[in-house]
Amino acid sequence: MSYIDGFVIAVPTAQKQAFIDHAKKADSFFIEQGALRVVECWGDDVPDGTLTDFRRAVQAKDDESVVFSWVEWPDKETRDRVGAQMHDLSTADDRINPATNPMPFDGARLIYGGFSPVFTLTA
Repeated sequence: MSYIDGFVIAVPTAQKQAFIDHAKKADSFFIEQGALRVVECWGDDVPDGTLTDFRRAVQAKDDESVVFSWVEWPDKETRDRVGAQMHDLSTADDRINPATNPMPFDGARLIYGGFSPVFTLTA
């Protein structure tokens, strides 16, 4: 069964195109490494919650937008193999090298996790 990496990020709204450009480069790397799909979503209806919400989770500022992304892998083993190689690969591949493809957001406020699907419904 597939495996999902999920991400929530606060990105400066003025940096939307820079984020898209960054993601296109980095995401192509993940596809080449075996990811089945990468989805990047720019928040346009992210309400404030009563106790918590996406904006608070990433400490988004007034001039930032929330991005919700996921990578679908064929299985956890593929994801773990790629993850274990990321440090070595990042210096060899400009798409994931922070020096040549810098993140246009504060990576310290990125939240992420790996998820095993328990149910899928498709049309």
